[in-house]
Amino acid sequence: MPRLAIIGLGLIGGSIGLALKRAQLPDLEIVGHDAEWGVNRKARKLGAIDSEARTPESAVEGATLTVIATPILQVRPVLERIASVLGEGVTVTDTASTKRDVLAWAEELLPDTVNFIGGHPIAGTEQAGIDAADADLFQRRPWAISPSIRASEQAIQSVEDMITLTGARPTIIDAAEHDSYLAAVSHLPLVVSSTLFSLVSGSQAWPELAALAGPGFESATRLASSSPSLSHDISLTNRENLLHWLDRFDEELRRFRGLVADAGNQEELFEAFATVQTARDAFLEAPPEKPGPDRPTDTASAGERMMTFMVGDYVVRRTKELQKLMDKRESDAEQRRKRGGR
Repeated sequence: MPRLAIIGLGLIGGSIGLALKRAQLPDLEIVGHDAEWGVNRKARKLGAIDSEARTPESAVEGATLTVIATPILQVRPVLERIASVLGEGVTVTDTASTKRDVLAWAEELLPDTVNFIGGHPIAGTEQAGIDAADADLFQRRPWAISPSIRASEQAIQSVEDMITLTGARPTIIDAAEHDSYLAAVSHLPLVVSSTLFSLVSGSQAWPELAALAGPGFESATRLASSSPSLSHDISLTNRENLLHWLDRFDEELRRFRGLVADAGNQEELFEAFATVQTARDAFLEAPPEKPGPDRPTDTASAGERMMTFMVGDYVVRRTKELQKLMDKRESDAEQRRKRGGR
């Protein structure tokens, strides 16, 4: 059967598996691998995968499409391990929160015959692990894709179709542009949330402060509960963009501090808060349209196209393998005939 491999079965990888299984694609085997002990079995019992693989290499062997859903800094070691096992013409994508470094690693490590398409589902929670996996995690959420220059149109289409089947909206974006934008709307909030909680919880009065902390503090510091490895990897692989937005945040924070300190200018302070409230309320009531594909996103059509691509690729690769085997047998037979004639 055509095979789709998922390497990394945490919140994102597990949710991808659950969403694709719910799509009920005929004759598609989903094989999964996670380095953490016990996760593979749990993912299979939850129905996120059909079969377990002991190693990344065994997971991708024979797979037409591979999804790498590991923490960012683990993507490179995975690419190194699977590079020699990937079949000609197969497609590999990932789910890392930053894209520029990942695209560079793929360019460096993968064979020219492999289609690599960087990906990032703009979805998730502060929870982590297979226990938090949810088939509805990606519903109506944007999913950025940054294809390598060698990726074929058919491979890009297959990844878009897979994304559509999860309920998300695929949109193509340049890797550098992606990292710049996400630094502002995702990575900066992550650091600010952690900074706020670190500041307040580090106070000697923390027991008293915690007893009075309400929903506002909880929502403002929600992202501080995110996976430390995720926060660490984002900070390292998107350092320049993140520092840019941290500097701008510092400037804006100092502006508000100045307004608060200027007791004689209450009108300007009120206007600053009112301006932000109006802008945010408008954003929540009528958010900008999420970017999406130019192609139709009908789920049934996406599933049919994806399976057609995967079955066709599977047949082509199997035909080549069989032809190589037949050629080898003929060569061996010819060698035996030559030795027999001596």
